[in-house]
Amino acid sequence: MNVSFLLNGETVDVDTHPTQTLLDWLREQRHLTGTKEGCNEGDCGACSVMVTDQNGARTLNACILFMPQLQGKAVRTVEGLAAPDGNLHPVQQAMIDNHASQCGFCTPGFVMSMATGHLNGRTDHDDILAGNLCRCTGYAPIIRAAKASEGAPVPDHMRDTPLHLDAKAQIPAPETSDALAEWYIAHPNGTLIAGATDVGLWVTKHFTDLTDVAFLNRCTDLQQIDDQGDTLRIGAAATMTDVLAAMRDLHPSYAEMIRRYGSEQVRNAATIGGNIANGSPIGDNPPALIALGATLHLRQGDTRRDMPIEDFFIAYGKQDRQSGEFVEAVTIPKSAPALRCYKLSKRFDQDISAVCGCFNVTVEDTKITAARIAFGGMAGTPMRAALLEAALVGRPWAFDTLQAAAAKLTEDFHPMSDMRASAAYRMEAAQGQLLRYFDDINGNETNVLEVRA
Repeated sequence: MNVSFLLNGETVDVDTHPTQTLLDWLREQRHLTGTKEGCNEGDCGACSVMVTDQNGARTLNACILFMPQLQGKAVRTVEGLAAPDGNLHPVQQAMIDNHASQCGFCTPGFVMSMATGHLNGRTDHDDILAGNLCRCTGYAPIIRAAKASEGAPVPDHMRDTPLHLDAKAQIPAPETSDALAEWYIAHPNGTLIAGATDVGLWVTKHFTDLTDVAFLNRCTDLQQIDDQGDTLRIGAAATMTDVLAAMRDLHPSYAEMIRRYGSEQVRNAATIGGNIANGSPIGDNPPALIALGATLHLRQGDTRRDMPIEDFFIAYGKQDRQSGEFVEAVTIPKSAPALRCYKLSKRFDQDISAVCGCFNVTVEDTKITAARIAFGGMAGTPMRAALLEAALVGRPWAFDTLQAAAAKLTEDFHPMSDMRASAAYRMEAAQGQLLRYFDDINGNETNVLEVRA
C-alpha cells in the first residue's frame, strides 16, 4: 500500500507493508540512523520522533508506530532538528552546553521529546522525559538542558503542517465507526489497530504476521469525549493523553494514576478502548473504571449492547466480546469525590503495576452505604472485591472496620507470584491500600512522595 507524509519537511510517498514500523523504514530505507532501536517495545524512548497532525505535535515511539498510521501527517526526526542553515535547535545546543550526553545512544530520543515539549510551550520536563531512559549520563544535566532552553524561540522550520490528502487513499483505515462496523463484520478475524502500543509488540517481539488489519486513527467519531450532563462518554479511540486531560478536574486521583501510565509517547498513542479490549489483568484503566461503575458500550454491525464494565472480563485472555464486535465507548459518572486509585510498581514512572487498587466508598452519617472496590494484578482479570465490599456496607466508617474487613481480600483473591511481586506481597499490599484509603479520605498524608523534612 502507498503512504504519503512529510518527513523533515519533505513530502515522501512510500510503498509499504501494513505493519512495517517507522523505525525500520527510517533506518533501512532512508538510512536515517539517528533514531535508535533500544527496547523495540516502546519503553526506552530511544526511537522517539515528533509527529504532527491536525491536533498538533506529539512524541511517539517509532519502534511500534506502523507506517499507515502516518498517512497525511508530518514526521520530524533528530536529523531534522537543526535549521536548514545548520544552526542547532535550542535543545541541542542546551544539551551540549550542559554536558548532558555521554555515549549518545539515548540522546536523539531525549532531544526529540525536549524539542516537542519546547514547541508546545511545556515546562513539565519530568513528565515529558519520563519515557526516555538514560543509561550513563544521569537525568540531572538533561533536565538542566531542558530548563535552559525554555525561553528560546521556536525555530520556524519546526512548525510542520500536515498534508491535505484524498480521504480515500488506499489505506485500511475506516473513516467512521459505521464503516469500521461494516469492515469488522466482513473480517471478523481481522486485527483492529488504534495506537499499536500492544499490537506493535505482536510484530516486533512475537514476529506475528498480521494480514487483515484496520487502522482506527481516522475514526474521529470514536475519539470524542462527550459531556452528557452527569456522565462522560469516552470514545474507544480517545488517547490516554486526552483521557488524562479530561480526568484532571473530575477525578484527580485517577488522573494521577494515568500520569504514570506508560510514558508521554505511549499515552499519546494508547487508547482507552484498546486497553479495555486487551483485557490484561494488569491494565490500570479497568480497576478505576470498575470502581467508578462505568458502563461499556459494544457494537457488532448495527447492533449495540451495554454492560457494566466488570462483566466484560470473564477469565484470563477471555472477554465477553462476540465475533466482529468491538468496544465503541465507555461511560463514567462525572462525580465520584471518594474515588482513589493507588498504583504500586517497582519503578514510579512508566512501569507495569504489581498491584493497582481503586476504591470508591460512600459514607452517610458515619455509616458505609455503598462500596465499589476493584484491583488489577490480583487475579486473571481486573476484578471487584465483592466479599470485601459486602463486609464494609452497613458498618461504621472507622479504621477498625476497614482493618477487620481487609481479611476478606484473602477470600476475594488468590494472587500469583511472578517477576513483579510475590503472592504474599500482593495480598499485603492490597490490604495496605485499603487502610491507606481510610487515611486518605480523612485528610491524612499518605503519599510518601509528598513527605517533607
